[in-house]
Amino acid sequence: MRPLQSHFPAHALSTLDTVRKQTKEARVLRRAPAVHAVVAGQHVAAVAAPFPLAHSARRKWVQRFAREGPRGLLDRPRSGRPPKGTGALAQHLNRLVDQDPLQPGALASQWSCRALATVLAQQTGIQLGRASVRCILQKTREAPAVPLDGSILLRLISPLALWHSLPGSTGHGEGR
Repeated sequence: MRPLQSHFPAHALSTLDTVRKQTKEARVLRRAPAVHAVVAGQHVAAVAAPFPLAHSARRKWVQRFAREGPRGLLDRPRSGRPPKGTGALAQHLNRLVDQDPLQPGALASQWSCRALATVLAQQTGIQLGRASVRCILQKTREAPAVPLDGSILLRLISPLALWHSLPGSTGHGEGR
């Protein structure tokens, strides 16, 4: 195996410390300490135990850091179809969920993911499946709350959460 020949600027260690403190990306947080150890003088193979990355991956991230600096620790764009669920689409979907389902012309008093996908396609022209709608909602919505007027919000509540939110419900069976 050929030796790793990378030269680092004098400020490389302080730069890596800053990256480790400021980044929120999980992959960069895994890569930065391993690169830091190599920049501090350890051999790439010796860094294996505390950092579970393949040897070739450790070499790659060290070389990228030497060439590109902190930006070398970030993921490169990947090929493939880009996601349909953008931030604007998620906001539109959340506004739609907050509306009464009968208002846009649905036939049910509660939203289903399929009904949301249908209305979203009518309004935006973007076709999403019910699984994609569910995934976007799970990523962007918090648990629904009970409105202040005491009526129960039936949209997107699980039956168990609905049972626990009923007045006088203890969540236990009747026999207890």
